[in-house]
Amino acid sequence: MRAVIQRSGPAEVTSDGESLARIDGGLVILLGIEERDTHEDVDWLVGKITKMRIFGDDEGKMNDSLLDQATPQALVISQFTLHANTRKGNRPSFIRAARPEQSEPLYLAFCEAMSEVIGNAVGRGRFGADMQVSLVNDGPVTITIDSRARE
Repeated sequence: MRAVIQRSGPAEVTSDGESLARIDGGLVILLGIEERDTHEDVDWLVGKITKMRIFGDDEGKMNDSLLDQATPQALVISQFTLHANTRKGNRPSFIRAARPEQSEPLYLAFCEAMSEVIGNAVGRGRFGADMQVSLVNDGPVTITIDSRARE
C-alpha cells in the first residue's frame, strides 16, 4: 500500500460537480493499493499515518500528530496510479495495482480503521470515479509511505 500524505488546510473532493467530502484542515491521503496488500498493511499504515508528527506544536515545531489535533480530520482518496511502473517507454503500466474487487474492500477498511483511530468520520472520494481534489497544502508538507518498505 502506498500513500501520499499532505498536511492541508481546507480540502474537498468532487465528482461530476458533486461535492463528496470536505475537511477544514488535517490530512489529505492519496491511497494506492497493490495486489499483495492485506489488512495487515491497512493496520500498519493507519497506525503510521495517525501517529506521524507533522503538525506544529505551540512553538511551531513539527511535534504533533493528527491525533494531537483538537478535531482530527482526514480526506482519503483511492488512487491506483500510485503504483505506476514507468521503467519502459512513456506509457505507465499499472499491472501491480490491485483489481477493484480486491482494492475497494481494502480502501473501505482503511477508511473505517482511520475513522476509528481518530474518532471522527473520514472524508472519502468515490471509488473508481473520475474525481477532482482541491486542497491548500499546508507547509507544504507532503510525505510518501509504502507499507512494503515499512519505513
